[in-house]
Amino acid sequence: MTTSNTLARWQSALPFWMSFALLPLVWIGAVYGGWTVFLAPLVTWYLFAALDGVFGLNLDNADPLTSEDELVWYTALTSVWVPLQFVTLYGLIWYVTRASHLTGLEKFGVFFGMGVLTGTVGINYSHELMHQKNRVERWLADILLSMVLYSHFRSEHLLVHHRFVGTPRDPVTARYNEGFLRFYPRVLKQSWHSSFRAEQEMLARKDLPWSDLSNPFFRYWGLQAVMLLLAMLLGGWGGLVLFLVQAGVAIWQLELVNYVEHYGLTRKHLGDGKYEHVQPRHSWNASQKASNWLLINLQRHSDHHYKPNRRFPLLQHHAEGDAPQLPYGYPVMTVAAMIPPLWRRVMNPRVRGWRQKYYPEITNWASYNKSSNPMPK
Repeated sequence: MTTSNTLARWQSALPFWMSFALLPLVWIGAVYGGWTVFLAPLVTWYLFAALDGVFGLNLDNADPLTSEDELVWYTALTSVWVPLQFVTLYGLIWYVTRASHLTGLEKFGVFFGMGVLTGTVGINYSHELMHQKNRVERWLADILLSMVLYSHFRSEHLLVHHRFVGTPRDPVTARYNEGFLRFYPRVLKQSWHSSFRAEQEMLARKDLPWSDLSNPFFRYWGLQAVMLLLAMLLGGWGGLVLFLVQAGVAIWQLELVNYVEHYGLTRKHLGDGKYEHVQPRHSWNASQKASNWLLINLQRHSDHHYKPNRRFPLLQHHAEGDAPQLPYGYPVMTVAAMIPPLWRRVMNPRVRGWRQKYYPEITNWASYNKSSNPMPK
């Protein structure tokens, strides 16, 4: 590999490393207090939305056959983030619980901002890592998820969501006309139960009980217990509360994205509980360049479900003819999702247009959705 090739690959990967610039913003908030505690969420949500307007869309596709050796600058960033997030989170717990210059509200603000990062970046990077065959990367995914007390997301995502996306059996697929405030409590409960049941069923096929130590939930619970204990040791009860604040914000950020990604999209029921294969049309896409840098191409979601093991720099853009497109990137759409009347105004006509385009033969969707639901009560 020549020096010029190495430099070119580093330069092409560099925009995706922009997320690392967010970590110092949380420390600035902790050190200076005041309005600076809002820097991390303001930059994550609003600056990247503005940058989308500046940089526009990215409709180009990398060669999907690119070798792993050529992706080293891309794959390194998800792994490097893990220790940096760990040190930042627990360093902040130690510092903020001893910071007499910060009010209680400012301390909350610092960890709200930290939760925006552990949710927007950390969980997203764990999503990339959990899809890889490399055992180390999967462990790194587990560590990231344990820092936000959402370890079961790995089982739910790999065993339930990818298998049942766009069907009533997937808790994470937001139903048509289901507001986020209804979706959120439903998915918190159902995704935990569905992930545990999926692991239990896998063990049963091996004639093993759920209590067998090979059940990954024991690893999940162990890692989460370590994270909680460490927060207590470094910050006492106050440290534990601040840890829970960032975890709650992170989970909220994740489920906001989940809500946006598949809202109102369904796979056709073929009878006997079977559905058509997952196609690019079963996920909403966004091609905004800057927010895809922040989210490592998560917004190319149609291709992710079409080819789940494809690494993020190789995810392909699917045009309007093959997959539905969001009007804006996730930073804007997740804010819209928090305002149900606005969300329905923007998205419901798009869902109806999608139905007419791909499934014109279905004329009564209310009846169809009931008849295609094979889920046991």
